[in-house]
Amino acid sequence: MKLYNGDCLEVMKNIPDNSVDLTVTSPPYDNLRTYNGNNDQWSEQVWKDCIQELFRVTKQGGVVVWVVGDATIKGSETGTSFKQALWAKECGFNLHDTMIWNKGTFTAVGSLKTRYAPVFEYMFIFTKGKLKAFNPIKDRKNKRFGELVHGTIRQKDGTTKDQVGKGIKKIAKYGQRFNVWEMSTEQSNLERCHPAQFPQNLAEDHILSWSNKGDTVLDCFMGSGTTGKMANHLGRNFIGIELDLEYFKIAEARINKY
Repeated sequence: MKLYNGDCLEVMKNIPDNSVDLTVTSPPYDNLRTYNGNNDQWSEQVWKDCIQELFRVTKQGGVVVWVVGDATIKGSETGTSFKQALWAKECGFNLHDTMIWNKGTFTAVGSLKTRYAPVFEYMFIFTKGKLKAFNPIKDRKNKRFGELVHGTIRQKDGTTKDQVGKGIKKIAKYGQRFNVWEMSTEQSNLERCHPAQFPQNLAEDHILSWSNKGDTVLDCFMGSGTTGKMANHLGRNFIGIELDLEYFKIAEARINKY
């Protein structure tokens, strides 16, 4: 485990090429949070440089999970999240999946007088080359559990094809999770120690999905250390970087418990 209090762009220069299996991180969302005033230097050039560095340090087959949202300014969403996803592709990443974190509650900053309450954030899954690890979580309860497999799958030419195992194989109790994850925000007063803290099970489930035991997990915007806490808990090596000293100390204390 390696924890660094400093600028992620400077610290990542010391991380070797092709050495990180998985990054699970959440960069500053435009100007939605203040982070003790330490996001003043956040800009388009900074996130562009950061994504370029992430591509360099990520192993072939590795993954970056980029959890992000957009500010609404003068009635228009900034679209920064989409710009970041497209820039990641320009840097060489594949946009493997656009996942949604449905928080189920309104936690954004802004007026609801002219729009519906935003309750989700994007979770872009960037891959470097061919995906190395995927351990799908199967916790979606099947309504037709125990019945024989039935139905068809639509083909590109419009024709249909029987599903594999139709009439022979029974439907399992649980199916593979979809790419919209419904998880409430971190509510516990004992664990709530950062203005943009995502829940432990979000970090845990991404780490389980995209890495194996012994792999190296990075969080270049470590915040309160949730990714590091769960990486250690799941038997992964961890590298964490946090600019703000107050949050760094909180993260260090939480992670060191493991």
